[in-house]
Amino acid sequence: MKRFLALILVLMMMFTMAGCQPAEETQEPAEDTQAPEEVELQNVVFTLDWFPNTNHTGIYVAKEMGYFEEMGLDVEIIQPSSTAEQLVASDSAQFGISYQEAVTMARAEGIPIVSLAAVIQHNTSGFMSISDKGIASPADFEGKKYGGWGSPVEMATIKYLMDQEGADSEKVEVVTIGDVDFFAASESGDVDFAWVFEGWSVIEAKQKGFDVNYVDLGKEAEVFDYYTPVIITSEKNIEEKPELVENFMKAAAMGYEFAIANPEEAAQALLTGAPELNETLVIESQKFLADKYTADAEYWGYQDVEVWRGYTNWLLENEFIANDVESEKAFTNDFLK
Repeated sequence: MKRFLALILVLMMMFTMAGCQPAEETQEPAEDTQAPEEVELQNVVFTLDWFPNTNHTGIYVAKEMGYFEEMGLDVEIIQPSSTAEQLVASDSAQFGISYQEAVTMARAEGIPIVSLAAVIQHNTSGFMSISDKGIASPADFEGKKYGGWGSPVEMATIKYLMDQEGADSEKVEVVTIGDVDFFAASESGDVDFAWVFEGWSVIEAKQKGFDVNYVDLGKEAEVFDYYTPVIITSEKNIEEKPELVENFMKAAAMGYEFAIANPEEAAQALLTGAPELNETLVIESQKFLADKYTADAEYWGYQDVEVWRGYTNWLLENEFIANDVESEKAFTNDFLK
């Protein structure tokens, strides 16, 4: 409109001055030098739970393909200096990757974080071992060395699975290995089995030429078919910045839906954001997860209250939490509908 009015004004001046100017002279309209107004993006920090992997691909897709920018967000993806739950609760990060058990334990301690989406519908984690260790079921854990992170939940989970088969969990030796290379530790005899994500570590093992056995946690016991990982934010963000939460989750959902439909292209988006990763592993892992993000749910990210209640009750019964946690407040589907 401004350009149109300016042009009308110039034409009126030309007609007024026509009588005192030579016929061959013309008046050029002035150029509009006003720069287009830039939209200021809102800065957002998203914290991972670990190093970048295919559990996070939808976030990298949303960033690389401009979905976050379309929603007015400039998202920085970081690897955590402390736990994702602490960073989100303190607003050092507005969103992050966590797990159902971590959210439940945090809320039991009065830390008000909330799960916004289940990244994967079913638990794709379990216990991996090199096949010559002879571990085909939880009963075979007897007399073996478990390489873990030192969390009491790990041993309680193993005990529950072994109890179901009448095996003695006291005969499992626990070794804390953290980030130590499992394959090297297994070959040296330091450990026999470890808790891993099938869609990453089992694929990696096969690519390295290892024949492995895998005990699927969710299939061994329904109570362990909980949501891992999940996307979290704080209650404060939900209450005070619902538009921010809604815009972030719209873009995140678009990213994961793209990953479901286009696993190889999505893998490239992850590799662009994390070029240090093994390309072949990322692509194969992405193909593995493509139909697992939504599985039998009506839409990506959906969370069932019964899944939350089931695992919360297990944590309570095993005294990992002192007080019951209201599952209805621990998660929400509201920003995905």
